[in-house]
Amino acid sequence: MFPLFPLGQIVATPGALAALERANQPPDCFVSRHAIGDWGDLEPTDVAENEYSVAHGFRLLSSYQTNAGEKLWIITEADRSVTTLLLSEEY
Repeated sequence: MFPLFPLGQIVATPGALAALERANQPPDCFVSRHAIGDWGDLEPTDVAENEYSVAHGFRLLSSYQTNAGEKLWIITEADRSVTTLLLSEEY
């Protein structure tokens, strides 16, 4: 599948990196889902907002659960300059 939007620079917070290490999962397994529009564990209204945001150039948000049961968020900024992996407490 092809990405729906540019990701820009991909960065991760220390908490997100630690969560990925605890789950023994690479970041690209989540980033690739985000890029193709698999938004993970979002409410239908948030999914609809992302669909609108892809078409109109607004910020995008995804939420996934790691194998260790931790919630990981991914945010791509509206200008598509950066995509960040983070934990909710790091927002």
